[in-house]
Amino acid sequence: MVEQAEDLKILVVDDERSIRDGVERVLTRMGCTVRTAADGRQALDILESEAIAISILDLKMPGMDGMELQQRIREMDDRIVVIIITGYATIETAINAMKEGAYDFIPKPFEPDHLKIVVNRALEKIRLSREAEALQAERERTLMDLDREKSRARTIIESLPVGMVVTNTDGEVVLKNPAFVQSLELDEAPGYGEQIELCVADAGFCDFIKALSRGEYGVNGDVPSYELIVSGNKYLLARGRPVMNEKKECIGAVVALSNITSLKMLDQLKSEFVAKVSHELRSPLSTIHEQLATVLKDVTSAEPELDQNLIERAKEKTNALISLIGDLLDLSRIESGSLMENRKSVQVADLLKSIVDFLGTRAESKGQSLSFDAGDQDLPEINADPMALESIFGNLITNAINYTPEGGEIVVAVRAEDQQVKVAVSDTGFGIPEKHQAKIFERFYRVKDENTRYITGTGLGLPIVKGLVDSLCGTISLESQPGKGSTFTVCLPLEGSHAG
Repeated sequence: MVEQAEDLKILVVDDERSIRDGVERVLTRMGCTVRTAADGRQALDILESEAIAISILDLKMPGMDGMELQQRIREMDDRIVVIIITGYATIETAINAMKEGAYDFIPKPFEPDHLKIVVNRALEKIRLSREAEALQAERERTLMDLDREKSRARTIIESLPVGMVVTNTDGEVVLKNPAFVQSLELDEAPGYGEQIELCVADAGFCDFIKALSRGEYGVNGDVPSYELIVSGNKYLLARGRPVMNEKKECIGAVVALSNITSLKMLDQLKSEFVAKVSHELRSPLSTIHEQLATVLKDVTSAEPELDQNLIERAKEKTNALISLIGDLLDLSRIESGSLMENRKSVQVADLLKSIVDFLGTRAESKGQSLSFDAGDQDLPEINADPMALESIFGNLITNAINYTPEGGEIVVAVRAEDQQVKVAVSDTGFGIPEKHQAKIFERFYRVKDENTRYITGTGLGLPIVKGLVDSLCGTISLESQPGKGSTFTVCLPLEGSHAG
């Protein structure tokens, strides 16, 4: 806050009473508060008891002259603005006084207007100085607040129960908390500016953090998570977000670690339970199914038609249960990773041709056209489990047959594009309404309408396909229009398929 003139006290020191009184009258009319002293000693007494902003001193005074008083004033408070009153004979001395810190001087004799000009300049100097001090104090307070906020944020991060690490664009550690070190069971915590891979052995985790730090994932996009295993039996899930500045530029990343060991154990128990129950059910159901088939075969035309229909329906139901159990077993094998254990080089075109030939009889029974198009390329081999590939494409082609009416057309095409093998299974079937397309890869989800009400299925075929494609680091997409058909496209990498 800028103080007014009446808030500032001015001390006038001169051994001549007429000058003291004259100066006091001029300054009082300006709205200033004035104190007067006849000599240096009296002036010091006033300075010790009152806050003085400006001192107007006469150089030539008996006892303590103006130069000595100026020095004493500077020792007491160097913020006091000193103005020298001097005669023409002492101009040189006044100049020396200014070199020692005096603000200005007034030569005798002086006019009131001259005094006003000098004092107004001094008041303006004080005003500017105090404004500068206020700004500096505000800046220091802001910096102090910022420092407190930084300390508070660091305290909060270090107190979080989940592990957290902050990196810059080079993947160097900027900040980490104790839970991060404990979660990864590190012998030594990464230091400031240290590359993440120097303390964490999991190369995939380090690549995940570096890609995130470089801004390879958009702030509004879907950032993938990363699972890592510590000490063989501890599972951690890493999730992160890029850190953006005011210009929407990525300046690093923040990554949090969650312990998902208990969830993994529960998931494993669930998979083991499903596998055990499925194995226990499949054997007796298979026996019942075979017995029903034998009965149907032996039933003569003399038997009532109703009994034959009942037995036929029972056979269909047991077959549906066996299919469901087979799908559940496939899911449990996908989750355990056992379907990816027998990797080898596979020529996808040859595998697809054998599947098309095998399922051709089923398509013919519905009056459908099932064709295979391998183009004129020499397709390279991929590294994958053949059983997994058979399950993927067998499911897709079977679905195309089931959901295409009689007389429809199904085409299986394979090409090599952009370091990928791309397989498209197209049909002229019922198609899938857009509202269902986002959910068809969910377990047990089926599209139910007038076209599909009599088609049996478990709702597990496409989830199995999606799980296997993900395990092969591939992608699957759908294009469909109701009444015109559907196309499922699977893309698998040509080199180094790895389970994510």
